[in-house]
Amino acid sequence: MKRLVLAAIAAIMMGGAAYADTIKVGVVGPFSGPFALQGKNFKAGIDAFMALNGDKVGDDTVEIIYRDVPQADPAQAKALAQELVVKEGVQYLGGFYFTPDAMAVTPILKQANVPLVVMNAATSAIVTKSPFVVRTSFTTWQTSTPIAKVAHDAGVNKVISVVSDYGPGIDAENAFKAGFEKEGGQVVEAIRMPLSTNDFSPIMQRIKDSGAEAVFAFLPSGPTTLGFVKAYNENGLKAAGIKFFAPGDLTQESDLPALGDAALGIQTTFHYAVSHDSPENKAFVEAAGKAIGNPAELSFPAVGAYDGMYVIYKMIEATGGKQDAQKAVDAVKGLAWTSPRGPVSIDPESRHITQNIYLREVAKADNGTYYNKEVQTFEKQGDPGLAAAK
Repeated sequence: MKRLVLAAIAAIMMGGAAYADTIKVGVVGPFSGPFALQGKNFKAGIDAFMALNGDKVGDDTVEIIYRDVPQADPAQAKALAQELVVKEGVQYLGGFYFTPDAMAVTPILKQANVPLVVMNAATSAIVTKSPFVVRTSFTTWQTSTPIAKVAHDAGVNKVISVVSDYGPGIDAENAFKAGFEKEGGQVVEAIRMPLSTNDFSPIMQRIKDSGAEAVFAFLPSGPTTLGFVKAYNENGLKAAGIKFFAPGDLTQESDLPALGDAALGIQTTFHYAVSHDSPENKAFVEAAGKAIGNPAELSFPAVGAYDGMYVIYKMIEATGGKQDAQKAVDAVKGLAWTSPRGPVSIDPESRHITQNIYLREVAKADNGTYYNKEVQTFEKQGDPGLAAAK
């Protein structure tokens, strides 16, 4: 089976038209199931970019083909990526909400002559698995390192870390520990939970028993983060004065109405807030809000997808519509632009995105809605996790 797939890919490479009238982009993500809102944000970001920039690059028309992976499933993700390359003839792959899915696809990129633009998956190591991977999202090292300084500056000396037991969770645990110990703090216990965990009461008891002054937490955004933050409040940790620190996955905007006052004051560090005050973000939020239908559902995967399309358009422009993964990737090394999130660039060595990371605090607006209020900026942050990934 594997030989047949590789042979088909090679045939496409040899026989594909030099200049395509339609350039196909395959996007893989969770468009159904428990994480469907994240996939919906991918599509909203892509639709917003194309609404503002059109569907043509030069004479070529860009067509998006979506494939659904409801939950992390590397085998399914790889099979769908192969199908997109072989049967649909896509020249670019994008999307990928979960790290294991993105990792599973990297081995086929060279033979397929197709770049992969990661629009969410957040483990540092993904960019090291193939020279044809470019990231427009973030990594958990990048978003979790600054919060360690924030915690220490708040007078916290002892923290317990709680993370989901998979790539990004382990990255978050290690990033926070490295940053916090550098500041002179101590991680008294590190808990790793199965991704399927949905009863957090026993975890909350362990946090209480640990003697820690604060908890650092990372879980993939979606139902799990909502459940964890609710459990933090319902089990009396907030009332007991145990502080809560996390990367911004834990307070994504679409969860804030359900969390309500329970989320007020929670501090997170992240690369994007829907409330970010800039002309570029105002235009993006308006377009993406229309695309998603309910603007309250807009969240960070949308901006990763929006910027992913910016990068793909630049790749198409540089290759003149020809299928040439190496030339496409080389063209965006060092690329810099003003994103809805602020100034960003693609690091020419790692192909990872350099960007501002913001300290945010959940606040309540005059109209009664909740938002992540940016209160501090950590400028031009690279990925501290790349050294650990090598």
